[in-house]
Amino acid sequence: MQSDYYIEVECLQKNPGKQVICGDVFMSEKIKEEGRTLLVLSDGLGSGVKANVLATLTASMVLNYMRVNKDIRKAAEVIMQTLPICSKRKASYSTFTIVDIECDGETRIIRYDSPECLVLRGLELFQPKCEALSIEGANNLGKILYSYRFKAEKEDRIVFCSDGVTNSGMGTKRFPFGWGIENLNEFIRGMIRRQPYLSAKQLGRAVVDRAAANYGDVPKDDTSCAVVYLREPRDLLLCTGPPYSKSKDAQLARQVSEFKGKKIACGGTTACILSREFAEELKISMTITDPELPPISFLKGVDLLTEGILTLGKVQRILKDYNQNTVLRQGPADQIVKLLLESDRIEIINGTKINEAHQDPNLPVELEIRRTVVKNIAALLEEKFLKDVDLSYI
Repeated sequence: MQSDYYIEVECLQKNPGKQVICGDVFMSEKIKEEGRTLLVLSDGLGSGVKANVLATLTASMVLNYMRVNKDIRKAAEVIMQTLPICSKRKASYSTFTIVDIECDGETRIIRYDSPECLVLRGLELFQPKCEALSIEGANNLGKILYSYRFKAEKEDRIVFCSDGVTNSGMGTKRFPFGWGIENLNEFIRGMIRRQPYLSAKQLGRAVVDRAAANYGDVPKDDTSCAVVYLREPRDLLLCTGPPYSKSKDAQLARQVSEFKGKKIACGGTTACILSREFAEELKISMTITDPELPPISFLKGVDLLTEGILTLGKVQRILKDYNQNTVLRQGPADQIVKLLLESDRIEIINGTKINEAHQDPNLPVELEIRRTVVKNIAALLEEKFLKDVDLSYI
């Protein structure tokens, strides 16, 4: 079942002081076969490496358990019973928030000892029914899980964070008891009021920047904000490589022409096919924007036209290493990555005609078979960036 919205997910983080490792860990996974999106934000006790290890353990356990069992409450109980208890603080080593969204919008949230989740329906704060669940076991006596269940709708936003956000500014004259969930709510609503279609990344960035500003731009705790935004999907088509048979050239051109969304074509032969079938002139730029790659070209009906395997190989490397600090430049591969990350549903058409030049063992290692590179790109987009990817061959 395909929903009429896309689930955009982003988590932005800042570390305290000079810490190079965040003690909060965010993990996500999209189970394509079931149409489920699983998210978990875990806050390890303390900061630095120890907190990161404990939060990673918690988040990994949550995702591993929920892959095979949809019972979100049972998953949380198993985690609580497994985590050790701090001898000094008498508390579990990690707090966490778990979000499980089905393709039909059915949403379940479990949180333990973390700030409240904010569910915004447009500008209004939506209050889903909350159930308090006691945890069994001597180590967790008196511990409470909070469970929420509701049907998410298009333009809903779910915001959940670590206490580095809500406690920010604690001890200052302006926020002696911390920024608090109410101020966070008002801040988010103000952002959306000014920019109704604000992306999940932009909103998450604004929240962590404001939390840091509450401490004079030097956070005193790990600060994380995860945002889920259910919005109108953005579609993109990427085609690369000529069809196996020349008789399929017209079919490829028709698929590109009729596609509703952004269009990228990679490869000289692919460009020539589209130029011929579209009866449009192919114009080649002489401006070098990346010394590693040939320049882009221009063709009416295609948003971005680049060289093939070398450019795709660099796209794969950028996606693999991409993080929230990555800066995309103006090179052909950077432009492709930017369009891919701005899109939600990505259709990839991979031509299967063998280019004999790419089979020469004396060529550089990055000239892998096109099919392998494209498969790796599709896997990264699905697993790391939670994109909906449809890969087909022609």
